[in-house]
Amino acid sequence: MHKRNPSKIKVKKILNFIDGKLAYSSIKRNLKKFNPHNGKLQKYVAISGSSDVDYAVRSSLIAFKDWSAVSPVNRGKYLKNFVHELESNRDKLERLVSLETAKSLQASSGEVSGAILQGDYFAGEGMRLYGRSLTSSNHQKSVFTSRYPHGVVGLIVPANTPIANIAWKIFPALICGNSCVLKASEDAPELANQVAKLAIKSGLPKGLINIIHGDASTGRLLVEHPLIKLISFTGSSSAGIDISSRASKYLKRVSLELGGKNPFVVSDDCNLEKAVDWALLSAFSNAGQRCAAGSRLIVFEKIYDSFKKEFLRKMSTLKLGVSDECDLGPVINLKQYKNILRYFKLVSSNGGKIEFGGKPAHIKSGAHGYYILPSLISGLEKIPELYDIEVFGPVTHIEKVKDLDEAIKASNNTRYGLTASIHTSSISKSLQFSKSVMCGFVNVNLGTFGSEPHFPFGGYGLSGNGTREPGIEALDVYSELKNISISE
Repeated sequence: MHKRNPSKIKVKKILNFIDGKLAYSSIKRNLKKFNPHNGKLQKYVAISGSSDVDYAVRSSLIAFKDWSAVSPVNRGKYLKNFVHELESNRDKLERLVSLETAKSLQASSGEVSGAILQGDYFAGEGMRLYGRSLTSSNHQKSVFTSRYPHGVVGLIVPANTPIANIAWKIFPALICGNSCVLKASEDAPELANQVAKLAIKSGLPKGLINIIHGDASTGRLLVEHPLIKLISFTGSSSAGIDISSRASKYLKRVSLELGGKNPFVVSDDCNLEKAVDWALLSAFSNAGQRCAAGSRLIVFEKIYDSFKKEFLRKMSTLKLGVSDECDLGPVINLKQYKNILRYFKLVSSNGGKIEFGGKPAHIKSGAHGYYILPSLISGLEKIPELYDIEVFGPVTHIEKVKDLDEAIKASNNTRYGLTASIHTSSISKSLQFSKSVMCGFVNVNLGTFGSEPHFPFGGYGLSGNGTREPGIEALDVYSELKNISISE
């Protein structure tokens, strides 16, 4: 038997998925997508130009005209079928999440389950989609509000939790009667195509979910397309600011779920073991690639030394890799890998201290991917230009505070305001912290993450523009409210 020459192995190319079929891009160049686990070329990804974006938008506009005429209850039935199709193909979806993002199958399974649960929730919203009845000063007048779709909406997602990010946007958009053009992440492109294909297979109309691929320039084309009525974006704060600026020229509706620099507060009356375990999960699960990661550990001085000692002991035992027994995998791409290593150099050269990690990791399998040791830093609270950077990797900072007042002050010492957590046995401290911390999502005796399909999620400051997705609040993002008054 002849062995295949690795140089002759054909690399898969990911095309756009528009109007129910694969579509070549008008641009002949491709993006290269590498496997985060081993750094090897995995796929070529199409780059969409203006004509490709226009094709996708106009296809979705045609689908919108019929879809918006379907009653919300019947839209929900369609979405139920779509959810069933996702469930029936969950093994394939789990493998794709694992392959493209280098996560364990166990972690990938959890993400697929979350996406399915999201679909279930919004399919049920078809039976509600509530407006309100209002009173009038004129007793002969009946007044009520009703929800109507925007039209074609543009969705832009990252790859940190790829199928969950897609589900967070497409399901509320569709139940409200919109059609979608989704700009997939360059790092999880095939997964997005697969979701759209399953939508067609489930019976949803062609063109209702169109997928375009490309880089930031493709995203900008989608934002500025005159027929796009709403942009929903999850990603970095810098990109969100750019999107908001571009969309404002056309008075488009914009929903932004952006970065975080989330405080994890440890009170001296906490369950120490539980606090350490949740801190590890918050900081390092998903290789720290969560907007809601616990990236600042704020610890009361009475237990600072004991907490830090136990945290360091346990973080030194964390396993890196892509098998189910591993605690974290690589970061998503080479650019992010280099950014994090560059951050470590800045920390060391500006007076910060790397307590643990701060360098690439070499795993037992010998894979030369984008692995970074879980890292603990201290001493940055007096270096604002480094303290308030969202690193988006397996990196967290630890600092000491005297009491709850100092903990709240430290927690709010950021331009972000997405999530926060406090560990304490005191109801009074829990309530005081929850009321005082400036963020959109607070947990007590848990991690800094943990949103569910029916929870509103979003933040203050650089963490967003005030919108909330998912939950029932997402209906306010994906629908227009109309006030209707009828006189007898």
